[in-house]
Amino acid sequence: MKAFELGVTTFAEVMEDPITKTTISYDERLKDIIEEIKLAEEVGLDYYGVGEHHREDFAASSPVVLLAAGAAVTHKIKLGSAVSVLSSDDPVRLYQQFATLQAISHGRAELTAGRGSFIESFPLFGYELEDYHTLYDEKLRLLVKIRDNEVVSHQGKHRPDLDHIGIYPRNKTPFTIGVAVGGTPQSVKRAAELGLPLFLAIIGGDPLHFKPFVDLYKRDYLAHGHDPEKMFIAVHSHGYLDMDYEKAIQDYYPSIEVAMTKIGKERGWGSYTKHTYEHGISMQGALYVGDPKYVARKIKILKQELGINRFTMHIPVGPLAKEKIMQTIKLLGEEVRKYL
Repeated sequence: MKAFELGVTTFAEVMEDPITKTTISYDERLKDIIEEIKLAEEVGLDYYGVGEHHREDFAASSPVVLLAAGAAVTHKIKLGSAVSVLSSDDPVRLYQQFATLQAISHGRAELTAGRGSFIESFPLFGYELEDYHTLYDEKLRLLVKIRDNEVVSHQGKHRPDLDHIGIYPRNKTPFTIGVAVGGTPQSVKRAAELGLPLFLAIIGGDPLHFKPFVDLYKRDYLAHGHDPEKMFIAVHSHGYLDMDYEKAIQDYYPSIEVAMTKIGKERGWGSYTKHTYEHGISMQGALYVGDPKYVARKIKILKQELGINRFTMHIPVGPLAKEKIMQTIKLLGEEVRKYL
């Protein structure tokens, strides 16, 4: 039986604090990530993930560089992208970067591939949004082929052909490739077909509404003949911890309100409200905010009802003081674990 894993994810958020009206610099925020990775290992967390973005309010445009720096100051914690925007990247270069990370981390590298919920990388690297779906499908299949085969041939629409070309370096133990899913059954089925871990981004609504996706994944995974012992399901959700439940609720709202209102306006959702927040922090919501015992209760529901193998808490979402981020990481590893 697999041990249940806990972890942390971040996009290296850089946003103006609504109270102090100050904004952390990119340099400082990126250096903080290395301290967070080190602390995450010290408090017994299993995983730290960095998500790729290419916009003003997120600093982590190159997750693999941050993860490599984190590998140099840690020994056990798994280090992964959460996610790598595969659609606008080159599978050959991405493979080489993570194969290098796998070597220098002594086998702790994980690449989670996503289509990109933000689209800034598409015009930045010269890709068309009309190819959104085909880009991802072709590149994911090629990435897996490269990881599993030293010499590769490939003909496709979205990158130059490969004709029996060796791709290096190679690892004794290949790194993990997972598939990030926000809400499309096609991505679930693709992960199952390829026998890859499933990473569910549950950032709104009732988390248990994702159960049909989990059931679909398990059914198709087995139908394609993959080893059930290698099946792996992870969930990524927003969260924040304080030993005082009420203080956690109070302290986190300004952070998430800033971020979600900004993103909401970009996507036509409108402003983030206290009503939305109150549902999110409830037992039926997708925000894992409160004291360790309360948050652990919510994680246990996911564990029992969805059969997940890993829960990762995304911290922060908006502007949040460094000491509060570090506090959350510490409490997740030292306190929440006690109740799971």
